[in-house]
Amino acid sequence: MVKAIIFDFGDIFINKNSAAKDKALADLGLKAWTDEHEKLELKLETGKIDAEGFLKGLQKSMPNATLKEIKAAWNAGMDDFPLYRLEFLQNLSNNYRLFLLSNTDPIHIEKFERDVEASFYMDFYQCFEKVYFSHEIGHRKPDTEAFNYILNKHDIQPKRTLFVDDKKFNTDAAAALGFQVWNLQKGEEDVVDLFEKKVINLDEI
Repeated sequence: MVKAIIFDFGDIFINKNSAAKDKALADLGLKAWTDEHEKLELKLETGKIDAEGFLKGLQKSMPNATLKEIKAAWNAGMDDFPLYRLEFLQNLSNNYRLFLLSNTDPIHIEKFERDVEASFYMDFYQCFEKVYFSHEIGHRKPDTEAFNYILNKHDIQPKRTLFVDDKKFNTDAAAALGFQVWNLQKGEEDVVDLFEKKVINLDEI
């Protein structure tokens, strides 16, 4: 029986548009996203560098762009957060222990909180027993340390915990640790389909 659920954030609750971000960066002069940029993002998402350090790092590939422009381009991929998903989550929190585990960075979280305003994001955060952002805990999925971070701080068992993520390599890593998983297919499924997809049976509540 599932007693706890760990959710991802991007494309589970908030919609993302990677194409818009890529176009915005290209318009500023970024020719390609390289391994060096990937390493830079990893440092940002695990708290090894701050937002300014990340933006300045990207600026080396876009020397004619300002930090403000680069920040806006980086955030261009952040889309809407439908209210019905929050309402679903609020109802779900009455029956399950909920956690958020997201690979994200302070730039994106700042934009999310600014766009939806305090009442919305506080209602969202309050649905969870604890919210874990990778840049705050220093670990990023699919690394085992990210999952163990939650397990070590909360009395939950993987076999009785559902992990929901849109990235298969993340759900594969969770499954290898004994979690029940749902690899949600973006564009084809919605988190509110949780019971319709038989991921959790209604008789388990």
